[in-house]
Amino acid sequence: MNAVTATGQVRATGAWREGDPPGRRLWHPAARPLRLEAGGELPGPRLAFETWGRLAPDASNAVLVLHALTGDSHVAGPAGPGHPTPGWWEPLVGPGRPLDTDRWFVVAPNVLGGCQGSTGPASPRPDGRGTWGSAFPFLTQRDQVAAEAGLADALGIDRWALVVGGSMGGMRAVEWAVSYPERTGALLLLATTAAASAEQIAWAGVQLRAIRADPHWQGGDYHDTPHGPRTGLGLARRLAHVTYRSEPELATRFGRAPQACESPWQGGRYQVDSYLDHHAAKLVRRFDAASYVVLTEAMNAHDVARSRGGLPSALSRVSAPTLVAGVDSDRLYPLAQQQRLAALIPGADRARVVESPYGHDGFLIETEQVGSLVRELLN
Repeated sequence: MNAVTATGQVRATGAWREGDPPGRRLWHPAARPLRLEAGGELPGPRLAFETWGRLAPDASNAVLVLHALTGDSHVAGPAGPGHPTPGWWEPLVGPGRPLDTDRWFVVAPNVLGGCQGSTGPASPRPDGRGTWGSAFPFLTQRDQVAAEAGLADALGIDRWALVVGGSMGGMRAVEWAVSYPERTGALLLLATTAAASAEQIAWAGVQLRAIRADPHWQGGDYHDTPHGPRTGLGLARRLAHVTYRSEPELATRFGRAPQACESPWQGGRYQVDSYLDHHAAKLVRRFDAASYVVLTEAMNAHDVARSRGGLPSALSRVSAPTLVAGVDSDRLYPLAQQQRLAALIPGADRARVVESPYGHDGFLIETEQVGSLVRELLN
């Protein structure tokens, strides 16, 4: 389930594809086409998801966990067949942990448009003519939340005890609370925003250009070829990863040191270059460039106030007890964005601060502080 098969064959994408080991995934195939906010519809969308714990007879103990841009449904559990990496929020989910699976039924879908089992550009077209590729439609966060509402219906969950998400997952979490206030029992928004800012769109735009400039992009129709835009996706990841961390952390970890025996004066790398190369290679093995494009464009389109009479009016719909938290060193989603959400959501108090040197990624790394917020809402 990555860009190199078990037989050593290089694939054009790191997406999960039919015939790969399913791992812990379950699937929800929608019975009807999904009408899209930008117009048209997506026929037969399917969501991959994972669950932990047991649903109560009255379905009152369900928690929805929503992943960020390059995350997936594998919130907890080891790497293995079907799952190229361990769970991305492992310390939060399990018996005795903040999302205590002896008490709570935790559900984590792979976002619509993603590449780890849900319908996306790497998925087969319904007519059997190859993969979606460039024909995959434009999605918004509202479309993705509508698909997740269909999953909740199929599971018999009328109301989530908690909806939690960070970064892109936080965008969907706030859309859940505004679109379906009666179905959102409590809300935790981490390192996210009410609308993508000009600077966030600008950073994302450079990443999209890097992918589309790769000669193997082929207009997005590369999935059924031996090659894919791995170079462009790797460049996008390098740039994104710099925005995910903080300058002080990079300075402390790497400074100006060269990598091992390499000399930057003779074409070698600095340690920070090697670090970015490592993260680029990891992503290319497990992700799909076209999904990166689709999901990034959906993030750029995020504006919870769109067609809702302005931001105060939109957020006034939120009826759930809410905690909004940001990371003090986050330069991509700065604290002012979380403070604005907290000020306008009726059920929120002040914006909470996660103290971390790690920048935006702090919401993934500082699990003890995030776990305390989860416990506060659920208790």
